Amino acid sequence: MHIGELIKKSRGGEVLLREELVYLLGHEPNSAENYMVMAEATRISKELSDGKAEVHAQFAINLAPCPCDCLFCSFAKINGVFTEATELTPEQAVAYALQFENDGANAVFMMSTAKYPFEGFIEMSQEVRNNLMPETTLIANVGDQSLKNAAKLKEAGFSGVYHAVRLREGIDTSLSVKKRKESISNFKEVGLEVGTCVEPVGPEHTNEELAEMIEFTASFNPSYSGAARRIPIHGTAIAKRGVINELRMAQIVAVTRLGMPRTVMGNCTHEPCTLGAIAGANLFWAEVGANPRDTEEKTEEGRGETVSDCSSIFQESNWDVWSGPSRYYNGSSS
Repeated sequence: MHIGELIKKSRGGEVLLREELVYLLGHEPNSAENYMVMAEATRISKELSDGKAEVHAQFAINLAPCPCDCLFCSFAKINGVFTEATELTPEQAVAYALQFENDGANAVFMMSTAKYPFEGFIEMSQEVRNNLMPETTLIANVGDQSLKNAAKLKEAGFSGVYHAVRLREGIDTSLSVKKRKESISNFKEVGLEVGTCVEPVGPEHTNEELAEMIEFTASFNPSYSGAARRIPIHGTAIAKRGVINELRMAQIVAVTRLGMPRTVMGNCTHEPCTLGAIAGANLFWAEVGANPRDTEEKTEEGRGETVSDCSSIFQESNWDVWSGPSRYYNGSSS
């Protein structure tokens, strides 16, 4: 197996096999071979997206200790970061969404904790949808859902959802891999487009685990895949495992791009960084409100970036930024 051969294979439009992904992930991040892969990933992403990246923006409608106890999440009840439940008023939710729309975000995401009442989420969503321009792309980031609830999201005006089977799901979380996969199928069955990611990556995850997850995300032709590293929440048990550096994350972002079919236009990373952008990431997120990687109640006062910040990072990385509704969530990648 040789880097040049795999790049040639990729340039022919072929998706790399799992063992080939493992091979690419096994090179030192600071090696010439890895920089070749990053360059090829960027070439593919720019070819598919005409050199124009996207900035999506997310706000959380609530904050609460969550019984799903994902060890990497600041919302997890077991982590004890947040002890009281709060939620936005409909007026506050509309204001956040309108701010993102005015800032030029290509898509507006509404997030809730996994156990937030679904009907309440739908009611809030309808209020937001009614106040946005018809062409503004609205995306849901919610817990696992039945086929019936997936249809309600579609009826409420969502174009798609973000949903992922996280690394070591069912081990570092109390959630079921089977239910996560069923939810993705339910969303797609009702016509919602699904964006996903290989996340949250930590130093303990093996190249084989990463390659398997890349292959899974490719299997359902998502609107985008990509990779995101785990951000340690200070004082939690999982924080002791450490954090990968941005160059290693960029490597995984690049290899993920080579593991996707050309029907997948988007390649994401989080949090926004120039190394991700030069490794083939063409999607970042701005954030306000609660954030599962932050201990601030309002992440705009902590880790969260603005739409303008994200656009600037792309521009510093020699990307243009798309103006208009997301192409990833509106049929261009399906």
